[in-house]
Amino acid sequence: MKEGCKKDEEAKESTLCGLNPCLKCLQPDILYHLGLNTETTDFPKVFGDVRFVCMGGTPGRMENFAYYVMQEIGLKINAATKLRNISEAGQRFSLFKVGPVLCASHGMGCPSISILLHELIKMMYHAKCKDPVFIRIGTSGGIGVEPGTVIISSEAIDGRLNPAHEILVHGASVQHASQLDESLADEIKMCHDPCKDSYEAVIGRTLCAHDFYEGQSRLDGAFCEYTPEMKKSYLETLQSQQVKNIEMESLAFAALTSRANIRGAVVCVAILNRLNGDQIKTSHDVLSKWEKRPQELVARYIRKVLYHNDDDDESEQPEDEAEAGAGGAGDTQKAPAEEAE
Repeated sequence: MKEGCKKDEEAKESTLCGLNPCLKCLQPDILYHLGLNTETTDFPKVFGDVRFVCMGGTPGRMENFAYYVMQEIGLKINAATKLRNISEAGQRFSLFKVGPVLCASHGMGCPSISILLHELIKMMYHAKCKDPVFIRIGTSGGIGVEPGTVIISSEAIDGRLNPAHEILVHGASVQHASQLDESLADEIKMCHDPCKDSYEAVIGRTLCAHDFYEGQSRLDGAFCEYTPEMKKSYLETLQSQQVKNIEMESLAFAALTSRANIRGAVVCVAILNRLNGDQIKTSHDVLSKWEKRPQELVARYIRKVLYHNDDDDESEQPEDEAEAGAGGAGDTQKAPAEEAE
């Protein structure tokens, strides 16, 4: 660590706060898992215009979302080109840039998404981004809601119903509050049209588990040392505490974004009601349609922020073929014939 690396000297260009005071001393700063570094990439030039960072589990889902949101916000690329995976060199995550929207895959579970978030937050810092909004888009198991329902998280809690993300630092437990932006959840919820949309959207608490099977009280894992009655009692307790769904990333997402003063939201579709069973028996075609529902709401929110204001709901969007690949998003590869799930 170089001398003069003090917290009160933190760069003022970015709106992020509470970050590592030594980031400015890293020359270059290597974002290893994204395959990027500040020496070979001009972060302010490439990522300085980012206003929204959207993330989901799989590379394919987020590539599809990148093309979808590109269309929804009125950007175009040449039909013979394809969006480039900016983090391909890292061989861990996918990263696509569409104008002011960054789309990333985060893998599965809190350890994976926390790695991504550390490096995306550092990216926003080095790029000097102003007030970026982070949104996780995904699937989940519902608690007392109909399959296909979209749940916008009001709060992330652990299996003990504690609203904090626990990590071990030097062998000691450290807990960070898992707060999500309530006003952002409301804004996204307002993008749902109950008259036109064939699904319900609700706001509720989200339980974040560190395991898909035992941690979520499933009966279909390789191991199960509890009874169906114990499972039923636990899930009913969750329902009585206004928990609407269970997934595996919201604790780390909420804790890391709130620590950095980033507005964050988690928007997931329930692909089953856990009170009625554990295994996912819905057809792939139906699941594919359900998975698009959070993407639709988030794209509407982004479009509204970019092109609408409080006084004029008819604000115009650009009619030009705005280059979606600006800032390193495009690549001269053949575009896919159609979206693949």
